[in-house]
Amino acid sequence: MRLRVVTYNIHKGIGGVDREYRPERIRDAIAPWEPDFVLLQEVDDGCRRSSGHRQVDLLGEMLGLRHRTFFPNVCLRAGGRYGNAILSRFPLTDTRNIDLTFPPAKRRSVLHASFRVHRGGEGDGVRTFHVFNLHLGLSALLRRLQIRRFLESHPFAGFHPRTPVIVAGDFNDIWGSLGSEFLVPAGFRQMPEPIRTFPAWAPIWPLDAFYVRGDVDLLHVHRSRLRVARAASDHLPLFAEIRLA
Repeated sequence: MRLRVVTYNIHKGIGGVDREYRPERIRDAIAPWEPDFVLLQEVDDGCRRSSGHRQVDLLGEMLGLRHRTFFPNVCLRAGGRYGNAILSRFPLTDTRNIDLTFPPAKRRSVLHASFRVHRGGEGDGVRTFHVFNLHLGLSALLRRLQIRRFLESHPFAGFHPRTPVIVAGDFNDIWGSLGSEFLVPAGFRQMPEPIRTFPAWAPIWPLDAFYVRGDVDLLHVHRSRLRVARAASDHLPLFAEIRLA
């Protein structure tokens, strides 16, 4: 069974160059891919800068994805908060947040969701599929501490090696080294090569990435080439096609 997945730091729906809040541009950057799962970072909830919108629901409705989970990492003094979200075509069976915060640095986390995915036609059964959406810190030392904590965390540490898992998000991994140093030794398979996604208008850094483990294959990964994506956020969305074994 093939599935389409997007990871996208949406920068609260605020354009990286024009600084305009236009959530319809986020929708237009994602919708042509017709994804089954959308992993979003920097998602606002009740913030003045984004018209008080609860963006997990606003974008879920715009994209026709009924099943959603959201966890805020940062609360703003002016009111509102922002964090990570997962949108899905498939029913959500469980969700939890894994705290990756190391004070005094800004709060960071991994949002975990599990889904029961129908593998085919009538009688073909279902498979539990685990998605982890993360947003790591800005320093190399902090990112190493955070990825170690994730690998040691519940429920990931208790998974069977063949359990289908995808880990994606904004790694802030300027040199693209976290995968080979930590995730590949833990059984993950990575993209053939890093893909530059930041800044969106002239990408030079591969900050966003996909990794898979278990009975799932990473078939194809590419960044958006749409003009709207270069204006919608300060990151480009990263698209992946995967296959559940």
